[in-house]
Amino acid sequence: MDDVIAVQAFRDNYIWLAPGSEPGIVAVVDPGDADPVIATLTARGLAPAFVLCTHHHGDHVGGVEALARRYRIPVYGPAAESIPGVTHPVVEGDIVGSDLGGRYQVLAVPGHTRGHVAYVGAGRVFCGDTLFSAGCGRLFEGTAFQLHTSLMKLAALPPETLVYCGHEYTLANLAFARMVEPDNADILAFERRCRRRLAAGQPTIPTKMADERAINPFLRTAIPAVRRAATHQSHQKSDTDASVFATLRRWKDDFKG
Repeated sequence: MDDVIAVQAFRDNYIWLAPGSEPGIVAVVDPGDADPVIATLTARGLAPAFVLCTHHHGDHVGGVEALARRYRIPVYGPAAESIPGVTHPVVEGDIVGSDLGGRYQVLAVPGHTRGHVAYVGAGRVFCGDTLFSAGCGRLFEGTAFQLHTSLMKLAALPPETLVYCGHEYTLANLAFARMVEPDNADILAFERRCRRRLAAGQPTIPTKMADERAINPFLRTAIPAVRRAATHQSHQKSDTDASVFATLRRWKDDFKG
């Protein structure tokens, strides 16, 4: 589907190597561990141009300082968060990167953490732990209203945008999505496709924003079936998108699929 390289780390993290405008040049996204990144770069003969950090959690930034020292490259990260090794703090609207490594626009997408950002460029969005396939991040530092607003901002990207999130959570998220919308045929078809990819040893990521709009309950808070499910779960009418989202997020926190 795309030529971005997935580097697996820890139990279910993805570190992304995004191709630049010149062959052999890549951007490194959310390097929670330097070792597998270095191994992949070396094995493939690639050179990193810069690092993009979406948020401060250690499984996304633990390898930043080692990579910056080894390759002497700039590191971009959210200005509202403290991340050791960041050389270029960023805010929404900034254009970051380089001519060789590619250019990305910064979107502020708080909620999972206070200063979480996403990077949009070349038909892709690197969204860290804000948006997952069929799901979204937990509320660790922000509010439900913030995270819902951030998700709507991401959902407004063009439908063909490729979504690169930070974890392989797709099947677990789809189990919850089926609970919310048991009659949504798109969810069942999408799950079959994801299971085929995993069986072939491929990540379920990236997905397209069009798919997420069709199957992700956290992007579907205006859909009547999702609203009915939220009302039934909370035993009170959820009459705004934000209140539906808050109910879904609490439900998902306790969901054992």
